[in-house]
Amino acid sequence: MTENKRVTFGSKLGVLMATVGSAVGLGNIWRFPYMLGENGGAAFLLIYLICILILGLPVMITEFFIGRHTHKNAAGAFKAMAPGTRWSLIGYNGVLAAFLILGFYSVIAGWTLEYILQSVTSPMANKSVEVFASEFSAFSSGLIRPIAWTIAFITITHIIIVSGVKNGIERASKIMMPILFLILFILCIRSVTLPNADKGLAFLFQPDFSKITSSVTLSAMGQAFFSLSIGMGCLITYSSYFNKKTNLQTTALQVTLLDTLVALLAGIMIFPAVFSFGIAPTAGPELVFITLPNVFAQLPMANVWSFIFFILLGLAALTSTISLHEVATAYVHEEFQFSRAKAALLVSTGVLILGVISSLSFGIFKGYTLFGLTFFDLLDYVTAKIMLPLGGMMICIFVGMRVDKKILKAELTNEGTVPFYFFNTYSFFMKYIAPVLIGIVFLNELGVIKGIQRFF
Repeated sequence: MTENKRVTFGSKLGVLMATVGSAVGLGNIWRFPYMLGENGGAAFLLIYLICILILGLPVMITEFFIGRHTHKNAAGAFKAMAPGTRWSLIGYNGVLAAFLILGFYSVIAGWTLEYILQSVTSPMANKSVEVFASEFSAFSSGLIRPIAWTIAFITITHIIIVSGVKNGIERASKIMMPILFLILFILCIRSVTLPNADKGLAFLFQPDFSKITSSVTLSAMGQAFFSLSIGMGCLITYSSYFNKKTNLQTTALQVTLLDTLVALLAGIMIFPAVFSFGIAPTAGPELVFITLPNVFAQLPMANVWSFIFFILLGLAALTSTISLHEVATAYVHEEFQFSRAKAALLVSTGVLILGVISSLSFGIFKGYTLFGLTFFDLLDYVTAKIMLPLGGMMICIFVGMRVDKKILKAELTNEGTVPFYFFNTYSFFMKYIAPVLIGIVFLNELGVIKGIQRFF
């Protein structure tokens, strides 16, 4: 596909909303709060914010450079910049990672639809946490309902993708992201007005520096990396739809700030409520589907608040599934010259197969494991702990060592029309510092760092 025929986002707002939607997902509203709860609260938050600025923002700018400079899909971009070399494996890694992530992510996304329905049809008041845990276990291990919701979520995503970049992705993002922020603000206001909400806010914003350990630092670095959707091809693919007037530096900063704002609002929404009802902030991954429904059950209009929250969670999940789907669809569409509709159908069919197997790994396939992991957990482990940090690290090495600095600066400054005051610092960081930092995250995710610490 030639550059002049390639579609672009239609407006600055469309660029921002679509790209923020790509970054914002369950990682902000589900993973960030429980990671913060398990790692000491505000101490983790402080390190996380530092990592977002010194690691996440520069790498995001770099992915924007690759996408906008080539105007190609994640794999095609590296093939264009380094033809006939193995650097293209970085792009293939991103496409495959996005596809595999979507395979299990769509299962969790489907759960949000079940809980939206339950918020309407099933009374929540006076239920105990044991009842919520039992109901969640019975549902997630079931055969029909989880698969049906997974299919429903994949179908919704497919319809938006088939509608195209402007009429599908951009239009949906312009609608969903403002609604997402509005719901977040409403839930935050309700949470901070609960009794003893100040304890939750103190946990979130008053750091205990004694809790800053190497483990907390590495966890915060990893969360910062994953929160921004780095290394999975989403940012490269979306930035390939940017036009030449888009300010890459400003857009990256805006996306980073809004993505971080969502994570902070999620903390403000959750921790005052958790502390108000005497629930441990270290609830872990079950925080959203067990602990928070227990919180809602103790509020007036329990079902209303539950409905609003799971709408929020569903929207966050959908903005992410759209971007993950687009990575694979753009690759098939452009590299194999299939129509967009056919490419999307092939991707959706493949994702559906992965999604069904992933869903069944909570039930009838639970006993079937590889390396001690169920199919769902295996996809999660391979992508989050291997493919994403490895891809992010190689992107930094590629741009730092392979790309001509004049080409890099020209693209990031829109041919000299936009200043980049710290370009030399940025270039040095991408070449020498970022690969090392991401490499440390990589080793930590694999458990190597903990092994070394135990040895000494």
